[in-house]
Amino acid sequence: MDAMWFQQSLERAGLSQADLARHLRLAPSAVSRMLKGERQMKLLEAQQVAAFLGVTQDDVLAHAVEHVEAPPRTEPARRGRPPRAMGGGGSGGAVPANPMRSNEPIPIRSAGRGGGEQQMFLADGPIGYTARPANLNGVRGAYAIYMVGDSMEPRYEQGWLLHVNPFKPAVRGRDVVVYKTDQAVLIKQFVRWEGDTLVLHQLNPDQEIRLARGDIAECHLVVGVDQEG
Repeated sequence: MDAMWFQQSLERAGLSQADLARHLRLAPSAVSRMLKGERQMKLLEAQQVAAFLGVTQDDVLAHAVEHVEAPPRTEPARRGRPPRAMGGGGSGGAVPANPMRSNEPIPIRSAGRGGGEQQMFLADGPIGYTARPANLNGVRGAYAIYMVGDSMEPRYEQGWLLHVNPFKPAVRGRDVVVYKTDQAVLIKQFVRWEGDTLVLHQLNPDQEIRLARGDIAECHLVVGVDQEG
């Protein structure tokens, strides 16, 4: 485990181990052990760390390859940032001193249809990158996700690309991406919290959905949509 690389990546992004722990929903002590190589980093955690730091999954694996539950590599690890939008500066594979740029693309999280309540299940890792919208400039960990199914029609159609801010608080009437502890994903309208119950609204068919807090891993705010996908 290259602990120095992870620490420097956090510092460059203006983040701390505590921020990473909150993103991974782990105890700070567990993250500290993981970065020291005393705790095994799971493949899903490597994907989440990559999205949080704004680097590729290969970049994370290259610095934690001996401690990640992943098949051994048959080729050298690729280094460097995700592909940049046109006009991005820099060359070579080194991570730039200031990794966050306004024109830096955001990862697209894959999703597949499955389960009840028109849930989706994330596939492993980003499936690509898309242009960063202006309202996500400077937002660490921002991403996009495809709408799958018709549960939020007519607001969103299948194949539309939703832009997500993982740090902006949910607001009544706005849409959210809810990650459940069983790895399922819901895209619904946020209604309210009732104690330890999250109340959501689905448009098609029109119904209320209630989830226990213990079943929820994260709740992220949708801040835009690309109808072209």
